[in-house]
Amino acid sequence: MASIPVSVGDEAKVGQPLQGDDDSGRFIRVIVADTQAIFRAGLRKIFALEDDIRVVGQSETLAQTLSAANKFSADILIFEAALTPNPADTVSDLLRQSPGLRMVVVTPEPDEELTLDLLRRGAHGIVSRDVEPEQLVDCLHKVAQGEPWLDSRGIHWVLKAYRTQGVRPASSRAKVQLTPKETLIVSCVTQGMKNKEIALRVGTTEQVVKNYLRKVYDKLGVADRLELALFCLNNRVLEAPAKTPAPPQASSGNGKATGTAPTTPQTPEKVS
Repeated sequence: MASIPVSVGDEAKVGQPLQGDDDSGRFIRVIVADTQAIFRAGLRKIFALEDDIRVVGQSETLAQTLSAANKFSADILIFEAALTPNPADTVSDLLRQSPGLRMVVVTPEPDEELTLDLLRRGAHGIVSRDVEPEQLVDCLHKVAQGEPWLDSRGIHWVLKAYRTQGVRPASSRAKVQLTPKETLIVSCVTQGMKNKEIALRVGTTEQVVKNYLRKVYDKLGVADRLELALFCLNNRVLEAPAKTPAPPQASSGNGKATGTAPTTPQTPEKVS
């Protein structure tokens, strides 16, 4: 990424909001989640030149990011995809945890498949590691206003995926009806749920979910989850999304329902 040179000594510690930040209405409040200290410091230098962007927290691990999203009042999370082996799944998890947070994902390099998957999971903006500073600032402004942001290449990928889905024969697909179980699973997919989560909600196994999805793909003439979501949107397949049952609770020996206590994420480091 082209940025203002910084030294490691310029890097602020992560974890606490900036002092005196009570002007939330005037600033775009940002959390920077990235494994590289020099990259985080570079972003702070870039945003320091902007009158309306303020970094309120930083993290360098996934656990710290989960904690920071809960702890800090922020508008946008700049999230490095390399923080997790499954960035699309993590985007879904973070947005469920903090529904008011908007996410801009930084990918190692331009990637069509990852870009489409991240968008489907709810990412509001996607930039590659070598994004120019002015482009990133523009991205934050657009996302803060509630608009999605992609560079020209990303827009091309989305349009290509949409057109590919749109040119499939609609007359034969429109007559296809899904079974209640297929409709339930499709509803879960359009909500960004993973196969494991769907299996838990439906009360079956991941393999059975995969089998159902293959049948649905064949019925509707789509190739993947993105095309499935687009098809459902265009054809109003889920006018009233099926309600998913709550996951079953385990029972203890005395017959009382028991649950697993949530784990406490790693605490972010302090910010100076």
